[in-house]
Amino acid sequence: MSIKQAVSPDLETIKNISTVTISEIYPHYYPKGAVEFFLKHHNKDNILKDIENKCCFLCLDALQNIVGTVTIKGNEISRLFVLPPCQRMGYGTELLDFAEKTIFNQYSKVIIDASLPAKNIYLKRGFKDKDFNIICTKNNDFLCYDIMEKQL
Repeated sequence: MSIKQAVSPDLETIKNISTVTISEIYPHYYPKGAVEFFLKHHNKDNILKDIENKCCFLCLDALQNIVGTVTIKGNEISRLFVLPPCQRMGYGTELLDFAEKTIFNQYSKVIIDASLPAKNIYLKRGFKDKDFNIICTKNNDFLCYDIMEKQL
C-alpha cells in the first residue's frame, strides 16, 4: 500500500471514489437531500481545484490500484473516502495516518468535519468534538455533522 499526490488525470478517479462511496454508504446514515448535498459538494470543479493546489492524495493497494483518497488543506482533512469493497482493509487508517503526520509537521492540531459513518473512527483515534452543525438541504432534509479536532 502506498500514497501519492494526485495529478489532473486522476480527477475522474477521485470523483468516482467520492461518488461511489457517498452513494453506497451515506444513504444508510443520511436522508436523500443530505446525500445529494454531499454529491454536489464533491464535484469535479472542487476536486480539480484541490488537485491543482497539490492537496489531494491517493491510496494505492499492492497492485497499484487506486482504492482511496484524502484531501489536506492547511490543518484540515477532507474528502477522505475509501471504495466500499476496500473498506476495513487498512486503507482508511493509512490515509488518516498520512494526513495527520503531514498536518502535524506544520500545525499543532488537526481539524476534520466528521460524517456520521466516520465519527466513531475519529473518536477512537483521539479526536474530540468541537462544534455541531446542521445544514438544511433539498426537501427540507438536514445534514448534521461534527467538527472534530485532535491536538499534537
